[in-house]
Amino acid sequence: MKPAALLAILLAGVLSSPFAANAQDGPRSKLPPPDFANVSYGPHARNVMDVWLAKSAKPAPLLLYFHGGGFRAGDKGNLWPAVLREALGAGITVAAANYRLSPDVSFPGHYMDCARALQFARHSAKAWNIDPARVALIGSSAGAGTSLWIAFHDDLADRESDDPVARESTRVSCVVVAGAQPTYDPRVIREVAGEAASRHQALVSMYGLKPGEADSEKAHRLYGQAAPITYLTKDDPPVYAYYTEPKTAVPPSSRAGTGIHHPNLGLYLKKHMDALNIECVVAHKSDGHNFPAEGVAFMKKHFGL
Repeated sequence: MKPAALLAILLAGVLSSPFAANAQDGPRSKLPPPDFANVSYGPHARNVMDVWLAKSAKPAPLLLYFHGGGFRAGDKGNLWPAVLREALGAGITVAAANYRLSPDVSFPGHYMDCARALQFARHSAKAWNIDPARVALIGSSAGAGTSLWIAFHDDLADRESDDPVARESTRVSCVVVAGAQPTYDPRVIREVAGEAASRHQALVSMYGLKPGEADSEKAHRLYGQAAPITYLTKDDPPVYAYYTEPKTAVPPSSRAGTGIHHPNLGLYLKKHMDALNIECVVAHKSDGHNFPAEGVAFMKKHFGL
């Protein structure tokens, strides 16, 4: 495809697309007050997290949530109330983090904020009665992709840093995601999820690309670097991936962004994980799967609970 044509497709996305508001997110009003609210894990105003402590005499596993919103919107308060309830009932401490958004920041800023939140939580293990060896990531849409990217990436710990938080590991036990994208390469998304999905505006804004750069060498390099699946290796953690969008093909004429949570993206992830003999469960709402119950059960299995 010519660069001008690809750019036109990418710029056709709109903020009202499904990527901007994942129906799997929960309403803030139903969440109980956290034990620690708006704990700062970094210098930016959005570098904050809430923490709900599990009632446990021993250090508890941790579940860390990243919200969706196309890397341009969203809030930690969108954590699913049912997931919080199930996790706390299973003896798992839960944290939910905000991160910087586009256009104020572009790739890899969103990811690195979330990695920092994970490191900060590990650094707070003693204060929060957390077992730093048992940590899971959970998220929807952009938060799901972020969770996968961190989980598959080599450890981001800087062992030589003067900052004790930066020395903490970013490796995790497992990942539970809803509406996840294993890649943010519009060319791959077009092949896997359809033409309409590849026209999502977030696929431009997350990279900070300028007009004319969408099919450039710079863009192709960023697409690869931002794709979680780029980093997938046989030592990476298992994944439970849940989808609610219809399984049917999305017509090319559909509204821009339609299909960005298509279950084919989960199957694409599973194909690559199966090839490395890594557990990957892809579940769909239409088949009667219950995301909060099954997602927490998946964590319990890999936490040894």
